[in-house]
Amino acid sequence: FSGIVMAPFGAVGIRSDSGVLRELVYLPKSYAEKAPMDALTERAAQQIIHYLHNPDFCFDLPLAAIGTVFQRKVWAQIVAIPRGDVLTYGEVARLVQSAPRAVGQACGANWFPLVIPCHRVTAAGGLGGFSHDDEVNGFHVGVKRWLLTHEGVVDL
Repeated sequence: FSGIVMAPFGAVGIRSDSGVLRELVYLPKSYAEKAPMDALTERAAQQIIHYLHNPDFCFDLPLAAIGTVFQRKVWAQIVAIPRGDVLTYGEVARLVQSAPRAVGQACGANWFPLVIPCHRVTAAGGLGGFSHDDEVNGFHVGVKRWLLTHEGVVDL
């Protein structure tokens, strides 16, 4: 990682290269903070810290052109979900004219969690999985629960 920011749920690993953000990764508490190695990583770290203190913070980071056309279409719908709201996989699927499972796969393939807030997409009957983690008490589902609570979502 080119930097690691501590968070209430663990940490966020940052990878940047050639002036673009390459990846954000949710990490367990066993990871130690790592000072940013470059200006973009410093900018990303500061924006993550701002978000962790203020869920209304809007990210403004250059993202690498990663993902398929379909994934980017799903991610564009996810970015449009306001803080405090959620859509189900089925609702996003209707918006992109696809199937809920395909939307779930695109969410799991998101390289930029927080910036593309895939935690705002839930199952029809509750929280659902997160980052390909379907365990009710799994690490990533716990991160999703924390993020939604941080953003004011209470009924999940």
